[in-house]
Amino acid sequence: MPVRDLFYDVMDSLKLSNMKYMINPSLYQINTRVWLNRLSQKFGRRATLDDIPDPELDQIVHWGFDWVYFLGVWQTGIMARDISRANPDVRKEAIELFDDEFQEDYICGSCFAVTGYHIHENLGDNAAMLRLRDRLHQRGLKLMLDFVPNHTAPDHPWVQTNPDFYVHGTQADLEREPQNYIRIELPTGSQIFAHGRDPYFPGWSDTLQLNYGNPKLQEGMLAELFNIAHLCDGVRCDMAMLILPDIFEQTWGIPVQPFWPNAISQIKQQHPDLIFMAEVYWDLEWELQQRGFNYTYDKRLYDRLHQQQAVPVRENLYAGLDFQSKLARFMENHDEPRANADFPLRVHEAAAILAYFTPGLHFFHQGQLQGWSKKISMHLCYAPEEATVPHIERFYHQLLDSLALDIFHEGNWQLLECVTAWKGNSTWNNFIAFSWEGKDERLLLIIVNYASDRGQCYVQLPFESLRGETYRLQDLMSDISYDRLGDNLVSRGLYLDLPAWGYHVFDVN
Repeated sequence: MPVRDLFYDVMDSLKLSNMKYMINPSLYQINTRVWLNRLSQKFGRRATLDDIPDPELDQIVHWGFDWVYFLGVWQTGIMARDISRANPDVRKEAIELFDDEFQEDYICGSCFAVTGYHIHENLGDNAAMLRLRDRLHQRGLKLMLDFVPNHTAPDHPWVQTNPDFYVHGTQADLEREPQNYIRIELPTGSQIFAHGRDPYFPGWSDTLQLNYGNPKLQEGMLAELFNIAHLCDGVRCDMAMLILPDIFEQTWGIPVQPFWPNAISQIKQQHPDLIFMAEVYWDLEWELQQRGFNYTYDKRLYDRLHQQQAVPVRENLYAGLDFQSKLARFMENHDEPRANADFPLRVHEAAAILAYFTPGLHFFHQGQLQGWSKKISMHLCYAPEEATVPHIERFYHQLLDSLALDIFHEGNWQLLECVTAWKGNSTWNNFIAFSWEGKDERLLLIIVNYASDRGQCYVQLPFESLRGETYRLQDLMSDISYDRLGDNLVSRGLYLDLPAWGYHVFDVN
């Protein structure tokens, strides 16, 4: 068989294999502008979406991902770029990141200050994105892109053609809150526009706030969503909770009709398989799931993992599976610090076991698998080179190999009870344990001592089918294995004695 035909047979096999993993899928986020600029430096010319090498896409398949989220692909403008370059905080962060190598053009403006939902001219065009989507589909990968519903760049065409699409202020507002308003010259005279913001922080000075109290604006944003839906398989909606009626009225004093239920319903009439993921905070995850989102950020679990206490994390896992299966679990993303810089090593590993072996969408960030530690501002289009950290890379490859097992996509998850190992030993309360039970009676046990001290416990195993046999517990994350009698596992439980931040991912055979 010719090598080329063999290659595509393998790719078709990978496609069929990956497509069944849309339950509890894994997503890989790529900073598109930074990645293409790095390729441009390598090639000695401007690289576009068409220049992404096939081996790079094949590597994503090899890691076991189902989705690729290309961050920051839309057209941005000059005004937002200049605002970013004049911002002392942005400049300070960039200079510290690059040291003596900093150049002015490294600051290109936030990718969330959008002037149009078409591919940025520096990255190619819409046709190039469709070709990239086809290349991903050949490999069984799905494509996710951004939608920024709350605001636009200050030089978006609507500012001149449809200024009523935006929230406006008065001269008094501008004088009282200059951080939240800006005066812009229009053909009909100057008007004061509000910067996009949430209720708790000053406005984003490189954006203008859209007015969802205007039905025509809602129609315009729905049309933009349709433009995006033609190009991809999923949409990650930036700060999706800001346009919920209660939140919008709280922020701006403007009553609005709900946008999401109608928009998602109309989009799915034409694109029934399109996936919606919401960036959402403030315990509004369930509300957005009810309004049509397939996945919502699980920032609560991320924050509780940061607390480095087991009880709040375990409480997060008490929620029903109808809710948990729609949560996007992450250790880092473009908004959060790098996990390798933010979590001590042993805590990092234990937290990742808890985040990624639970139900839901498993969200990974470019560079996370290599242990990169430098956070890249969304105002930058370049990033310094970083070396791979071998032990972190090894850990994540073992984790991803485990996540590729069918049981994580076809099995049943349940939280297990941990009890004291002996009277007076309270360290049992630092353990978090859960299981995955497969259709073929395969069983995985995940146990983490999420604490800074050694601990002991018994994990209750409610699996009567274990009786009458001897089982080998093989740790998928190490070479450790134990042989145990099934009768003892069911009647007494599995005894664990783990060091601080210790964990096991046992395959029970």
